[in-house]
Amino acid sequence: MLLASIAAAEDDAPDKIPDGATVRNIILVKQDVFDTSDEREDNALYRLVNKLHIITKDHTIEKQLLLEPGDVYSARLAEESARILRDRSYLFDAQVEAVDNKDGTVDLKVSTRDFWTLKPGFTVSRAGGENKIGVDLEELNLLGYGTSVRFGRDEDVDRTSEAFEINDPHIGNTRVRGGFEISDNSDGDLTEGSLIRPFYALDSRWSLGATGHDSDSRTAFYASGEEQAEYRQQQQLFTAFGGWSKGLKNGWVRRYRAGMVYDDNIFSAVENGEYPPLIPEDRRLVYPFVSVEILEDKYETTTNKEQIGRTEDFFMGQRFTASLGYSSEALDADRNAWLYNGNYSRGFGELSKKSFLMSAWVAGRVEDGESKNTLLGLNGRYYNKQTEKHTLVATIEAVRGHSLDLDTVVDLGGDTGLRGYPLRYQTGDSKLLLTIEQRYFTDWYPFRLFRIGGAIFADVGRVWGDNAVGEYREGWLRDIGFGLRFASTRTGFRKMVHLDIAFPLDGDSSIDDVQIILESKRSF
Repeated sequence: MLLASIAAAEDDAPDKIPDGATVRNIILVKQDVFDTSDEREDNALYRLVNKLHIITKDHTIEKQLLLEPGDVYSARLAEESARILRDRSYLFDAQVEAVDNKDGTVDLKVSTRDFWTLKPGFTVSRAGGENKIGVDLEELNLLGYGTSVRFGRDEDVDRTSEAFEINDPHIGNTRVRGGFEISDNSDGDLTEGSLIRPFYALDSRWSLGATGHDSDSRTAFYASGEEQAEYRQQQQLFTAFGGWSKGLKNGWVRRYRAGMVYDDNIFSAVENGEYPPLIPEDRRLVYPFVSVEILEDKYETTTNKEQIGRTEDFFMGQRFTASLGYSSEALDADRNAWLYNGNYSRGFGELSKKSFLMSAWVAGRVEDGESKNTLLGLNGRYYNKQTEKHTLVATIEAVRGHSLDLDTVVDLGGDTGLRGYPLRYQTGDSKLLLTIEQRYFTDWYPFRLFRIGGAIFADVGRVWGDNAVGEYREGWLRDIGFGLRFASTRTGFRKMVHLDIAFPLDGDSSIDDVQIILESKRSF
């Protein structure tokens, strides 16, 4: 309803207000989970939901805006403010516009619609022939302040986990983000924490932060979808950094960062293990690093691309990032090594017609003049929007590895895009996956709670290179299938439910003729 009312308002609105006026007031138009002014949503149950729901506090919204009373109005800052708000898991949609232009001043109208953010429940998913079960109590917008809290128990093929998480994207009345997670797992434990003041907007001038990770876990090697060997990993990873920028200049942003990383990994055999031990080499890297990020201010909004019936923001400009560090024995590392990574991404075309989003990346180390644990990657996604309800999507994912650490695995299977096969069916050091999908976005809106879409698809891919357990691996693998997509429009858990039926066309006789995949993903 918010989308429709905003669209109608835009049709009736006068010409776009130019930059330069002074912002007089911030006007918040906050819509609850259900719009009871719409007779289709005006019933006892939906009124009760609204009554029980705590709507987002005014200052939670206001402190994320890039404009405040007394500032000079900028349409660019209004649009960026809307993108920031739309990225919040507790808001279905947000629009920011200037209204009531008179005497050189304007009001800034901020229209939002809340999600229902409390999720108590039981979840089941299935991919690659394996089930995942979860019991959760999660709140994404605690008391309307934007803080998320989760207590959960998850059980999958790797482990059973009981976890507590808390995340605040804007601690107090600041731009600082903080998070903490502690998890008691069947194969070990995990503790993570972060405190970061990010580059929260294109024109941000500085960033500062620290993160920490301490875990103990079991990992298995797979071949043909079955566990073959295992090891235990204890990892301590700590990072501290600072960043600076001159902000947005002529449509471009340059950001620089410098920091320190401590990354210690100890590998051992699993006590009373079920499978033969295959143990990677211990690795302790301690290094300062510098990095640069260059990005273009070029965004587009659309609908019916990766979501159903909601505003989507796509980065369509160019972004380049590169980082270089040097690990030294003088800093208590176990080796001298250069560490590097880089990424380039760009969008082409128009989202309303045909478009292509691509990214290429590289990461690795150089030790004693030799390249180690090197990965090259390419990802691309092509969209052909045939009508408002039909979109053809083709994707490519390619990875090339060289001299990989034993704990760096390239795999392909039902959990990594090859929907007709068991999870981690093929493993090696390089892979290629191609997918084509015809998507259909329906008008079906049961009980005005979730929207429904559908797809028919075909996947083809394979893995090359070394397999740690030396098992025989099939060549090219293909599958075809169809599925339904269920996108909630009322809850803040943005993952879309996928129900797919896939038919493998290759592989050995142990693979089921039909694979049923039930899982949640962030996109179509």
